[in-house]
Amino acid sequence: MAESIQLILRLFYQPVAAMSAILDRGSLLWASLCVVVVTFGLQHGAGNWVHLPFYGPLLVLAVVYVPGVLLLCGLLGRVGGFVSSFQRDYSPLLTCTAMAWSAANLPLAVAGWVEPPQEILLGIVGLAYLYFAVLMFFAIRTVFGAGNGASIAVVGLSWLSLVAAAFLWAPLRFLMGLIASPFFLFYAWYFLSGEFSNLGAGMRNRQNFRRMLEASAINPHDGEAQYQLGLIYQQRRNTSEAIARFQNAVKIDPTETDAHFQLGRIAREQGRLQDAMKEFQIVYELDPKHSLSEILRELGATYLTAGQPKDARDQLEIYVERRPYDPEGLYYYGQALESLGKPSEAREMYARAVEAARTAPRFRRPFTARWSRLAQKQERKLRP
Repeated sequence: MAESIQLILRLFYQPVAAMSAILDRGSLLWASLCVVVVTFGLQHGAGNWVHLPFYGPLLVLAVVYVPGVLLLCGLLGRVGGFVSSFQRDYSPLLTCTAMAWSAANLPLAVAGWVEPPQEILLGIVGLAYLYFAVLMFFAIRTVFGAGNGASIAVVGLSWLSLVAAAFLWAPLRFLMGLIASPFFLFYAWYFLSGEFSNLGAGMRNRQNFRRMLEASAINPHDGEAQYQLGLIYQQRRNTSEAIARFQNAVKIDPTETDAHFQLGRIAREQGRLQDAMKEFQIVYELDPKHSLSEILRELGATYLTAGQPKDARDQLEIYVERRPYDPEGLYYYGQALESLGKPSEAREMYARAVEAARTAPRFRRPFTARWSRLAQKQERKLRP
């Protein structure tokens, strides 16, 4: 319980790191207890903001809100089918959501006991739920590795599930009363304990895998473990920790091309173009065909951003010869040609990028759609 309280407090000043730590060390049981304790404070403070049973907010989060977020993530975040996502991500997401709700409502619970003026209390209510939305943004990024746009869209639409719950309040209230029955709890646990255990498997598997990597990382000569930990943090959008792990990997083994490659990609995303070029050059010198020649694409894209279209063209020309059906590489090559004053050739590359995205395997289309849209936009601009 003490660690859960520390994680809740950490959400106020390090939300990204706190969400990652919740996935690593959090517990759904303690997160649920935190919700119940905060609900008790909201019920018995001067504000008396919650008129539901003590388990009401937890039930709404578990039965309505989190499944709604999972559904929206499947539609907008491209995280896979709802069933597979539910089995894999329900427990981690519910744990993060419960901790976020507890942290956001903790100041409101305290304020209810202090009895501030009504206007201040109403302001705290608004800030509490605004902060809950902010924390859910970080939770979605951490659990699913979703981009900023998709995370904002999911959080913005997630209230629809609560609106639907309001229309279905009568059966939900009946469900709450049913769950409160000790007979129902006994039979549910007796017959469905295996299913409930499976719901928590996603969280346990993530934590066990990370523990094994951490144990491997104790070995000062194991750069691969540091690299794999870096990938985990990178997927969670915890960039600073990912950089630290990748740097540890290249300190252990300077020829660790994968770690150099990821450091270059992060540097390019952050606008540190000189650092990106340095890392990519190291990879290129060690392995000119690294990652199915994607090192050429990344170098070309970096030169393009740095305003060096000739260097970009030289790299991307080789890349599209090796990978003629990669929409991203074709789009970058088109941009390089356009910058060098060759609109007809650029238009051809954009058309090829659109065609490559259209004919890509179905599982690849969510990743290639962006380059198709960008290529179509540039192609229309270059039409005579």
